[in-house]
Formats: sequence, structure tokens, C-alpha cells
Amino acid sequence: MVTFLPRRPGRLADVPSFDRAIGGAESNVACVLAAAGHTARWVGRVGADGFGDHLVERIAAYGVDVSAVSRDPARPTGVYFRTAGDRGTVAHEVAYYRAGSAASAMSVANVDLPAVRAGRVLHLSGITAALSAECRALMHTLTAPRPGRPVLSFDVNHRPALWRNPEGPLELLDLARRADIVFVGEDEAEEAWGITGGPDAIRAALPEPGVLVVKQGERGATAFEGAHATPPALPGTALPATALPATAPLAAAPPATAQPTHRAPTLPTFAPAVKADVVATTGAGDAFAAGFLSGALRGLPLRTRLRLGHLFAAATLTTPGDLATPPTREHADRLTALDDTAWGRLRLAPGWTQAERATEEANTP
Repeated sequence: MVTFLPRRPGRLADVPSFDRAIGGAESNVACVLAAAGHTARWVGRVGADGFGDHLVERIAAYGVDVSAVSRDPARPTGVYFRTAGDRGTVAHEVAYYRAGSAASAMSVANVDLPAVRAGRVLHLSGITAALSAECRALMHTLTAPRPGRPVLSFDVNHRPALWRNPEGPLELLDLARRADIVFVGEDEAEEAWGITGGPDAIRAALPEPGVLVVKQGERGATAFEGAHATPPALPGTALPATALPATAPLAAAPPATAQPTHRAPTLPTFAPAVKADVVATTGAGDAFAAGFLSGALRGLPLRTRLRLGHLFAAATLTTPGDLATPPTREHADRLTALDDTAWGRLRLAPGWTQAERATEEANTP
């Protein structure tokens, strides 16, 4: 979608002007991965209009392959407006205009399925499933068990305002159970599924994914990795969608199944979030997913993948838009290698990713 960001705080009714940017969960992940040096493809659908031109051009500018993006001559590109306030406050407003959009008409018939499946990892979002019955059918096709299915990454992204179907939360739970890697917020698990009791309770309800990441807001994130999870040394990632072409051999994912899979219990891995001076929260979850997947693509340990997720999220949290350039690999690796005390002292402010050594790190070893 095209995103319109307010030029000053206030109600949508009072904001006189907006700046145009790009948005969308899957394209956000693709852009951040590409900016971090990975090969990424975004597969989607936009209108044959100026906003569609803007999206394709801007996403391509991040280094993302957009050759499989199709243009709809009859439906417009989706747009949305939001206030400058934090999504967690009652003052936050979002106005979506994507009913009848080109993206809402994505289906098995008009999406390039070979391009989507050509990646080693396929990253999907629950937002897509909420857009239409055709989109839900597409999601079920992409997540269905089949030989050679890419490693499937799924961000639950529960957005109640988008669901007209009261069965939406159950749809999301079903899709999550089909995935190999799942991202879900502790708060959205409670809102969507009524699950309380923290990460352990969420894992009990979702034993199937090889990797489950529970985001816990400012506290941090907890990850569970099953005994038979796919090794995280992934050379590429894919995303409607986003898809990443293969660049090296990849260990095969375990057979996909919609039935519960019994895995040997593993201890959860927790990584505290890094402190950041928050400008806006929109897009931080997508950046977190990109950071975690970046670490998986590099074969890094689970704790390091979580820390990378926090750093990539902090890059977005300290900027006003939905997208931010992540730290360089060298910068990120130095920060993820800090000991627990130094990590806990770290505080990141706007502009930290552009600094060779951010001033906020002065108190770290």
C-alpha cells in the first residue's frame, strides 16, 4: 500500500497534510532484507496507476526483485492514512482504503505461484488472509503440505479492523499451525485466541512450528525451537508475498502438516529488547521479522537472531515511517556480541544506524 504519514500530531480530522511513503507487511520485510544484503523478491499486485508506479519503483530501489508484481487495470492501489501517535494509545487512528484494491483481488489464478515458490523461504502475513475470500484461498494454497514447499515463515499480524469474517482468528491459528517459523505478539495471541499465561501458553497452543517467536513488546522476545526444526542456515527468503530466489543448497524443511507435530520439549530462549527513543511504532514488527530471518539466513544462533530482530526493529522505531535502513552487518554484529550487561545499557536514538559508532553506545565496553 501507499502510506500517508501526518506532518504533525493530531486527529486525522485535524491534520492538514501528509507525506507519502510505502507500506505493507510483506514488502516491508522484503525491503529490509534487501537493505541488509540478502536477495529478496516481492510478489504482489498493485493498480495500473500512479500509486502502483510509486510502490514498484520505491520497493525496487531497495534492491528487491519486483519482476513478479502484476498490475491490475481495473482495481486501484490500496492506500492508508495514520496518525503520528503510537499504535498502543487510544488516540491512534488508522484509515484503510483497500477494499476493492488490486491486492485484495490476489488469487491462485492471478499470482505467479512458481515465482513465489522459487524462494528458499516464503514469508507470509495474516493481513493478506484478511483482505478477501480469494486471498484466504491463496494463503491456504501456499501453506498446504506439498513436496518441495519452501520453508514457510508466517507473521500472525492480527488486525481486527480488517476482518469482516468472525472466524478470522481461527483462520490465523490454522495458518500458523501450517508454518515452519511463526511470529506472534503476546498481546495479539490474547486478543485473537484468548491465550494468557505468556510464551509457554502460546507454545502449548502452537506446538507445530519448528520455530515459534513470541514478541513481548518492550520486554523483549522469546523463541522456541523444536528438536526437529529446520536448520536456520538459509541462503534466501521469499515473501505476497515475498520470495527470495535460491542462491545455495538448503536443508529440506520437515514435511508440512496441518496436524499437531510432537516435538521433544526445548527450553525457550529469551532476549531482552534494546532500549530505543521511539518516534513511531508502525513497521517495527516487520523489521523484527526481517532481522530474525536475516540471522537465520546467516545460520546464527537463536539468541543472536532475536537480538538482530530487536536491532532491526529499533531502526524502524527511531524513524517516523514504516521503513528504515537497518544497521550495517558489521555494526549489528558488534552490538549482538555485547555481553548482557552492556546490551542492557545500550540505548539507541534517531540516526543511530548511520553512525559508525553511535554516541548512545558510549557506556558500553
